Amino acid sequence: MKKLSAVQQKQQAAVMAAVTSLEQQALTELAGLVQCWFSLEYEAFPGSLLVRLQFSDDAALEQAQPQLLAWQKKFSGLMLKKGVVLKEMRKHLVMTTLGPDD
Repeated sequence: MKKLSAVQQKQQAAVMAAVTSLEQQALTELAGLVQCWFSLEYEAFPGSLLVRLQFSDDAALEQAQPQLLAWQKKFSGLMLKKGVVLKEMRKHLVMTTLGPDD
């Protein structure tokens, strides 16, 4: 892997802090949540950022789905606190049953 530049390291640290905070909240409030994980392409940041809330099964996912917009707003707020503006918050957070290796 290519070594990250100082700017990319700052971007990664901001995203990691926001996702970790979101994950801690979500683990206490959403039944069946396994983990939060993200992917991004540094050259297209923040547009390429995608955070996933991973659930253990489809039933847990269906139960949490109505709360998706609220969690998207929470994540957008966390990123704003880190100085990153997400223009379309709905594109950056999804709920899924797939893990990072799937």
